[in-house]
Amino acid sequence: MTRGDAMWPTAFGWIDFEVSTAPDWDAAQVERLARRLGYRLVWPQECSVLSVADQVRGVGADVVILPSPYHLGPLELNRLMGAVDVETVLPRLSFAQWAVYGLGR
Repeated sequence: MTRGDAMWPTAFGWIDFEVSTAPDWDAAQVERLARRLGYRLVWPQECSVLSVADQVRGVGADVVILPSPYHLGPLELNRLMGAVDVETVLPRLSFAQWAVYGLGR
C-alpha cells in the first residue's frame, strides 16, 4: 500500500488557532504522529463553518489528531468520541470512541 491509497485509515488534523502559540510547529507534530500511527492525514477546509465533529464525519475520518487536549472544548470532545477516536500529541493521550450499548431495547 502507498500513502495515496484509499486503503489507509484517515486522520483528521485539528488545530485551534486561538489556542496555538506556534501553529506551524503544532501542524508538524500532528503530521508526525499521524505518520507514526499509520494514518493518511487530512486537514479541515479553512473557511468551514461546520463543527469539528461534522467535518470529521464529512471526510469519513477514523481518528482526530490534536496538538493537545486544549484544542477542543469538553463538549466537542464528547461529540467527537461518539464517532471516532481522538489522539493528542502532547501529552500523548488516546481517547477511545464511546461504546454504544443497549440500542436494541
